[in-house]
Formats: sequence, structure tokens, C-alpha cells
Amino acid sequence: MRKLRDLLKRSAQRRAAMLRLFVTGFSMGSADLVPGVSGGTMALLFGIYEELIHSIKTVSSQSLKLALQGRIREALWVVPWEFLVPLGAGILAAIFTLARVISHLLTNHPVFVWSFFFGLVTASVWVVGQRVGRWNARAYGIAATGAVVTYAIVGAVPVHTPAELPVFFVAGMIAIMAMILPGISGSFLLVLMGKYAQLLEAVTSRDVITLSVFVLGAAVGLALFSRLLSYMFAHHHHSMMAFLTGVLLGSLRKVWPWKETVQTTLDAHGNEVPLVEVNRLPPALDGEVIVAASLFLVAVGLIRYLHRYETARKRISEEHPSHEIATTALD
Repeated sequence: MRKLRDLLKRSAQRRAAMLRLFVTGFSMGSADLVPGVSGGTMALLFGIYEELIHSIKTVSSQSLKLALQGRIREALWVVPWEFLVPLGAGILAAIFTLARVISHLLTNHPVFVWSFFFGLVTASVWVVGQRVGRWNARAYGIAATGAVVTYAIVGAVPVHTPAELPVFFVAGMIAIMAMILPGISGSFLLVLMGKYAQLLEAVTSRDVITLSVFVLGAAVGLALFSRLLSYMFAHHHHSMMAFLTGVLLGSLRKVWPWKETVQTTLDAHGNEVPLVEVNRLPPALDGEVIVAASLFLVAVGLIRYLHRYETARKRISEEHPSHEIATTALD
């Protein structure tokens, strides 16, 4: 009976871990649907960011190496399926279920959407900042560097780049790196590099060569950047957290709710969307501002709750390892 109870307990823990990963993936997918918001931010908030980077590194290095050697079964065995499958399922579920909803809200109620995400990112700065360990002059300097660089990137004016294969390869590398870096949107960087419209044209014209080169660049960028991030977290954890705190702080420029559109472009459906925007203050203290402020506070409260939950979960897992409910896919 005791063995059966232990088996049922482990099964319940596994289901809880998979559900938590699915919810995390759903949050990441929801964030990726909003232009200028990165799913990496949600991964950082849910406490799986480092595990995600390590999983990507495992797939792109150890698993790939085994596959190239013809050891397919071993290559499949080392892939952290229990981590990646529920996380990926959550991301896909968000994309397929919320794409139209978020698109509708961004078109008809953009201030409300941006206010909610502004609250999420603002609270995230506080949460991630607590993981630095000790804030000294060096940490403040690193955070300031991340903030200034990100602030400049999200406010940059798009440029035109030639539609050549090597450029598409580099664009794929840069875009995928931004997608896993909290605070920066990969699709937004494609717009800045003048590659968004060109890739859209490649999709509509079924330009397999161009798309293949872009995907190859993304794969190479993902493999290299995951190694770099994994090394930095392993050897310079506090510095990385300080840098990410600054990145989130600088990205607030992009998610400020009240904007004035200066230049537009076309999205994948041919609809006109903002390209260059300037932040401004709300025109008056009206009902819209009150609702926006309420959504901001709801988002802040949500992040505070998630932070307390993660803190309690980690404390329980440290005091009672047998009660661990977090994913153990990498063990």
C-alpha cells in the first residue's frame, strides 16, 4: 500500500508539473502575440527561463550530435520531452485560441491591452531584480547598460536591408535570439531590419529557398545563443539577472499604453499596423484612464501572486524534496 501511495503521489506531482508547464507555455504564447512583448519575459517570471535555455542547449548540442552520428534512439532519449512537450503545447494552444482575440483587442482597445502588459513588465522588473543577490555598483552598471541598449532598440527607426540570402540568414539568427531574450520581440527586430515585409513576400510567393535560409539562420542562432546564455547563467548568474532587469526596464518604452503613430506598415494579413510610434501622456483623466489603471494594478497583483507562489514552491522543495512539484525533466 505504501508503494502504491508513493506511486500515486509521484503521478500527481508529475501531472501538476505538466499542468504548470502548460500554463507557462500558454502565457508565453499569449505574450508573443502582442507586438513588442517577448515570451521570454513570461518564462522568466514563471521561473523556468534557465531550464528553458538548458533544454534548448541540450537539443541543439547533445541530441543533435547523437543524431548526426546515427544514434537516433539515444538522441531522442536525451531530449527533455516532459519539459518541452507541455510547454510547447501551451504555446501552440495560446496562438490558436487567442490570436484573433488579442488582434481584435489591439485593434479596438489598444490602451487596455498595453496597460495590462505594462503592469506585467513593470512588476517583472521588481521580481527579477530580487534575484540579483546583491545590488552593488557593478550590478547597477550592468542593469543600466541593459536598460539603455533596450530603450534604444525598441525606439529605433526601421532601416532597409537588401533581400539577399546572407542577410536573411543573419536576420534569422538575430530574430530568434531576441525571441528567447526577455523584453525584446523577435518580430519587432525583423521590422527594424527591414525584413518583416520581405519575409511576408517570401511566404506569399512560396520562396522556399529564402525561407529555408532564414530558418537555418534561426536554428544556428538558437544553438549559439542558448550556449552563451547557459554559460552566463552558470558562471555569472547575478550579472545576468542584473542585465535582464535592465532589459525589462528599457522595454517599458515599447509597452507604454498611450502612443501616437508616426508611420505604419502592413501585417501578414495586409492590414495597416503601427510601425513607428511616439509615447505620449493620456489626454484626460477619463473612464479609459481609470480602466487602464485598473488593468495595470491587476497585472501587478498577478505577478506578485506568481512570485509568492514560486517562492513558496521552491522553499517547500528545498525543505521537503519528496514534495517537489516542479518539473524534473532535466534530471
